[in-house]
Amino acid sequence: MEEIQQAYLYMLKVERHFSDHTLKSYHDDLEQFNDFLNQEYLSLANFEYKDARNYLSFLYSKNLKRTSVSRKISTLRSFYEYWMVQDKSVINPFIQLVHPKKEQYLPHFFYEEEMEALFKTVEQDLKKGLRDRVILELLYATGIRVSELVNIKEQDLDMNLPGVKVLGKGGKERFIPFGEFCKQSIEHYLETFSPKKNTEHDYLLVNMNGAPITERGVRYVLNDVVKRTAGVTDIHPHKLRHTFATHMLNQGADLRTVQSLLGHVNLSTTGRYTHVTNEQLKKVYLNAHPRAKKEN
Repeated sequence: MEEIQQAYLYMLKVERHFSDHTLKSYHDDLEQFNDFLNQEYLSLANFEYKDARNYLSFLYSKNLKRTSVSRKISTLRSFYEYWMVQDKSVINPFIQLVHPKKEQYLPHFFYEEEMEALFKTVEQDLKKGLRDRVILELLYATGIRVSELVNIKEQDLDMNLPGVKVLGKGGKERFIPFGEFCKQSIEHYLETFSPKKNTEHDYLLVNMNGAPITERGVRYVLNDVVKRTAGVTDIHPHKLRHTFATHMLNQGADLRTVQSLLGHVNLSTTGRYTHVTNEQLKKVYLNAHPRAKKEN
């Protein structure tokens, strides 16, 4: 990988605080681009707009989803923008390339009864169960990203309000309140299994060895909970984020508030959850309106 590309990835990590998962995606995008350059006997410096169009065709030939193609092009456009700042002679070949439209999809979420089933599954008397419940409670109660969850430290908690301070995308800090169920789970966890006993770090969530839990570790925990929960399948941290947003809107929260809680820059990103809540609106309508149903 070229030195300028390594510098770009370092900037994303240090200045923009990208998660390891996101950094890996950017790294892989650049590596795939480098393979294409070698295949076509091109270089970063002599890559032009016509070459960018050829690369777009190359990506489509791989039968990738439009969302994947869109992300890869965004990575390269962003990389060249960074390079242009470092070297005024550089021209961004991707600046005029038409972005492939992203596929529209509705976020998957859990119904309230499914969430209750998940909480009932988590043991409350074992050390591991106490931690696993905190993971589940925090993800559902706050809608935070898994990268934000694993970086929470004890000093980020405010048990009086109560709520938690997290560092989101782009290094933007925000505060999210949580309820009594989440508060009690955290208090019980800290009383029984306080990470402060480990002098090497002050992260809230730890693995069984006392080291800070990783994003992969969180996914393992959630998958383990699902395996033991009847009638619930396919769990991942972002599905709990979707669930948080959907349930908040279903219960009357306004879009701007949910946007702020999720840390979304654009309201349109949060707006996709309004399509999901239409199902809830239909249920309420059918149960409430006198002429919603026709009797036989």
